[in-house]
Amino acid sequence: MAVKISGIVKGSIAEKKRICAGDRLLSINGNEINDVLDYRFYLNEKKLILSLKTSEGKLKLVLIKKDEFEDIGLEFETYLMDRQRSCKNKCIFCFIDQLPKGLRKSLYFKDDDSRLSFLFGNYITLTNLTDSEADRIIKMHISPVNVSVQTMNPDLRVKMMANPKAGESLKYLRKFADAGIALNTQLVLCPGINDGGELEYSLNELAELYPAVQSIAAVPVGLSDHREGLYHIDPYTRETAGEVIDLIDRFNEKFKEKHGTVIAYAADEFYLKAEREIPDGDYYNGFPQLENGVGMWALLKSEFEDALYECTITSLDRKVTVVTGEAAYPLIKELSQKAENKIKGLSVQVVAAKNHLLGSMITVSGLLCGRDIITAVEGLDLGEELIIPPNCLRSEGDMFLDDMTVEELSDKLKIRVTQNGTGGEDLLSALSGGI
Repeated sequence: MAVKISGIVKGSIAEKKRICAGDRLLSINGNEINDVLDYRFYLNEKKLILSLKTSEGKLKLVLIKKDEFEDIGLEFETYLMDRQRSCKNKCIFCFIDQLPKGLRKSLYFKDDDSRLSFLFGNYITLTNLTDSEADRIIKMHISPVNVSVQTMNPDLRVKMMANPKAGESLKYLRKFADAGIALNTQLVLCPGINDGGELEYSLNELAELYPAVQSIAAVPVGLSDHREGLYHIDPYTRETAGEVIDLIDRFNEKFKEKHGTVIAYAADEFYLKAEREIPDGDYYNGFPQLENGVGMWALLKSEFEDALYECTITSLDRKVTVVTGEAAYPLIKELSQKAENKIKGLSVQVVAAKNHLLGSMITVSGLLCGRDIITAVEGLDLGEELIIPPNCLRSEGDMFLDDMTVEELSDKLKIRVTQNGTGGEDLLSALSGGI
């Protein structure tokens, strides 16, 4: 397979070697280049021989000598160099299947690409993986790999994912563990399906793969109001959420006796649903599962309190409004009050926005859309600035789920809109106007 070069970085090694846009990269040091993993792996040599086919169809070899990790300046049509691989599962809990119609097309794409697990931390199910691809991961020592396990019961996994390969593909966990590939794992829990005894079984099976399995996140299933025709799943209640926490605590107790640490974590949402206190930051061992909502509450609180302690601002004439999801509202309210207590003249109005697009059971701030925010703050005196959550916009940072842009939101509300950063220090900076 040849990979088309779309551009050359000005002043780069590639430009000096007269490699041109339109050329096709065939191999590096005799190794065929099929995608970004091949390219990045074989690029890290001091001496390279690039085999290329020019736009005129001629073969040419280019010798390059460079520093070990120095880039050579090639650009490609897509980041992966080929098409992103979509998910072949039909999971009973899939959130994409629960999206309402009429949203932008990209939101309905189901990703299950092992390359993106390594490059961006995406979670994969392993059902798309072939033996040769698993061997490549081991050869290149691509680590860590993030895996959506759901259950270690092969038959139940087939049922939950509606994919006959789902149970068999669990073999790759053992294969990677034996090869020293680090694994972060995720269990999306559905009440009465893969929690209870099934959860206990999965935790024990994953524990057998320690230390390769570095962490296990238990995440409650997300249920929107758009589940017509889908598998019936009950939401977690105060009682059932507490049962999950208790089971994980019992497992961690035994695991810590044997290994001196904990490995399994319930997502913050379980604690909020169970109305229990979230553990402090030390419990989370470096926060390996933040992207799964595990420890976000504790980390944000710790970072904010540290930043506030170091803050030298004592007074401000400033009124702002912070909008957040219903789940995070109590914490953002608490932290805002602490800031007001220290900084005289600072007034922070915190507003919890309900999710009208996806439904009342979706309470996280990251899934709020522009219309939800407008509805939540309509008629309020917002002060001089509206601060929105850091994760409710697409990766480009400009558009909500409903395709409303930040600029459009600002125009509709007639107020400056800023996006809060991801950490506690960022939140304090946003509240104080960046001073």
